[in-house]
Amino acid sequence: MHWIRGKLNMGEVKTFIISGEIKKRLTKIPFIKEIKDIKKENAIEKLYTDLGSRHKAKRFEIKIISLEEKENN
Repeated sequence: MHWIRGKLNMGEVKTFIISGEIKKRLTKIPFIKEIKDIKKENAIEKLYTDLGSRHKAKRFEIKIISLEEKENN
């Protein structure tokens, strides 16, 4: 983030497609999520927060298999 002529420039927002699985007891729950953010590290943090709140999953129970940047046309 930086200031340009008195306005805060947030940079270009990208869409990340993250797929993986949540391991709960004896089951594996697959997921595919689209998350919008500026950096992939922030998108991963949002994923952990979202899945943790929705499924009561701890970070060690969430396995990320792939992370791709979606082409914005």
